[in-house]
Amino acid sequence: MRGHGDDEVHEHDRGLSHDLPVLARRRMIRLLAGAALVPLAGCTAEEGSSAAADCAAVPEETAGPYPGDGSNGVNVLKESGVVRGDITRSFGDSAGGTAEGVPLTLTLTVVDAGSGCGSPRRGAAVYVWHCDREGGYSLYTDGVTDENYLRGVQETDERGRTTFTSVFPGCYTGRWPHVHFEVYGSLRDATRARAITTTSQLALPKDVCETVYATAGYERSADHLARLSLESDSVFRDGHDQQLAAVEGSVEAGYTATVTVAV
Repeated sequence: MRGHGDDEVHEHDRGLSHDLPVLARRRMIRLLAGAALVPLAGCTAEEGSSAAADCAAVPEETAGPYPGDGSNGVNVLKESGVVRGDITRSFGDSAGGTAEGVPLTLTLTVVDAGSGCGSPRRGAAVYVWHCDREGGYSLYTDGVTDENYLRGVQETDERGRTTFTSVFPGCYTGRWPHVHFEVYGSLRDATRARAITTTSQLALPKDVCETVYATAGYERSADHLARLSLESDSVFRDGHDQQLAAVEGSVEAGYTATVTVAV
């Protein structure tokens, strides 16, 4: 596998010609959604009829070059142990390492866009993965190819929620700090790596990133973030309202990030 170096050109960093199909698809989603669907952010059942006017499916995004779902080499989804809430450690026959960094609890709530975000998707499954604090991806990046930390699957509960214990991801060249995720119709589909419902990414707020990246271990992330913006990011530059997580907490106590995912 290729290493994850600062000068590497990623699948999601290849410029406008690569991005046009994604941008066109997202514009089409918005056109079709305009009459009856809404932005993902803040979409809850308690908002009543206004929610139905504002609920749209989360934009489809690239899975990037390091999904670990079998679409680009290794498939972690079929390994025993991938169904878990704590994704900070590797599992199975891997090296058994632990990802270091500022604690992050990530909660994704999956809802049905067709119901105006009022109906949770109980029994769906969410696969999340993201880079470590140095910007590397387990299974792919030189030095951590034997690890599979910062990857995991969970089934949604009766409220459509999944919660993962992780660490705050780093920032690498060309990409705003983010977390990848795939939604499947069921846990069975997820662990067979088939029938993906949605592939997308969530973004992390700038002020929180700056605070985290001022701590030990995130020095390279601070340098990379200083050269980026959400508006220039190859994925989020055409809109990120539906994908920007709400984040609370502190470096000392850890952070919680929440986002509602309409599918």
